[in-house]
Amino acid sequence: MTTELQERPSVDAAPAEPPRHPFLVALGDRVRNLRSRRGMTRKAVAQAADVSERHLANLEYGTGNASILVLLQVAQALHCELSELLGDVTTSSPEWLMIRELLEHRTEADLRRARQSLSELFHAPGSADRARTTRIALIGLRGAGKSTLGQRLADDLGYAFIELSREIEQFAGCSINEIHNLYGTNAYRRYERRALEEAIQIYPEVVIATPGGLVADAANFNLLLQHCYTIWLQADPADHMDRVAAQGDMRPMAASPEAMEDLKRILAGRSAFYAKADLRLNTSDHGSEEQSFRALRQQVREAIGIGV
Repeated sequence: MTTELQERPSVDAAPAEPPRHPFLVALGDRVRNLRSRRGMTRKAVAQAADVSERHLANLEYGTGNASILVLLQVAQALHCELSELLGDVTTSSPEWLMIRELLEHRTEADLRRARQSLSELFHAPGSADRARTTRIALIGLRGAGKSTLGQRLADDLGYAFIELSREIEQFAGCSINEIHNLYGTNAYRRYERRALEEAIQIYPEVVIATPGGLVADAANFNLLLQHCYTIWLQADPADHMDRVAAQGDMRPMAASPEAMEDLKRILAGRSAFYAKADLRLNTSDHGSEEQSFRALRQQVREAIGIGV
């Protein structure tokens, strides 16, 4: 009987503390540090955010799984962006914050100049600009004519021609779809980076047909813009769809009954990135492949200083 009493846990023992999620702990640290940086008490922040002081204390301690609206209110009370609360990379140091503040509310033209200046700062000044005019990269959605017009342009200029998608598949040893299905998007982007780096290193004079989604990766797109003269081949959505189908690829239609709307949404989401190109040509504005090629040839030769 005595043994049983000795082994019985005390009724006064504190319950075991549930494990705290590392993200919530880090979030709480950022809230507390921001509050300290602003010189605000917990009570003052709670009042400004219209949440209870206890709720804010739990958030700072890493046990408060707050809704996104509460986090937005706390960010507003601390006079910071929500990204700073969540730990965006541009909030990771004072220098990042000061650079971000300088760029905030700038126009697209100002931001473009800033990006180009930073690219020159961190790379050999002028070297990329001199080489990039003999490396021509065609960007845009599938069906815009990158492969067909790219091959013709390369032949006309006496340059090599490569399709980056084929290079990616050679690196991976399988198709693009298999890369995504087996290894995921991150692996695909790594292969894409390797293929682009090799193309830049090997070919001083080349026309590159790029995958439509390359612009979705900022690092790879920056590399392309730095080392290649880029041309956005555009087309009307219906022409995109018809040309892909004419090549025997029915996936755009088979994938979804709302395929045209999906294509329009993708185009809308990427257009701001495609627009960073040095030139653009809408192939739907020309009646035939031959007319599109002639227009492309003239624009490129004029832009890079080769006689038409």
